Amino acid sequence: MRYIAFIHRDVDTGYGVSFPDFPGCVAVGNTVDEALGEGSKSLSFHVEGLLRDALAIPLPRSLEEIRADDELAEWYDGAEIALVPLLLDKGSSKRVNISLDHGLLEAIDDEAKARGMTRSAFLASAARNEIEST
Repeated sequence: MRYIAFIHRDVDTGYGVSFPDFPGCVAVGNTVDEALGEGSKSLSFHVEGLLRDALAIPLPRSLEEIRADDELAEWYDGAEIALVPLLLDKGSSKRVNISLDHGLLEAIDDEAKARGMTRSAFLASAARNEIEST
């Protein structure tokens, strides 16, 4: 699931990210990429807190719905828009069966070993990075 984020530039503090579907969920960074990365972490942390408190998680609204919301007009004014994925850790691993090219698997194993990681940890990290960067 991806949520719309507003990105605002502040000359003194860099970039701020906020989520119209989650008032109060904000993040900052010196660059847009840094702010969006922090925004992804902030969104996950915010939703995990809602889940712990047994509160409902809103479905992502479309850009048209957000633009039509008069209460957000000032908040939206001057903002850049980004889609931020919601990545929640479920607290447990699940075994899966996948097929990969033998040469790719060797490269994965070599890189994982060089980084001191298991194959599973490397693949999970790579998948998370790919999801967050799109």
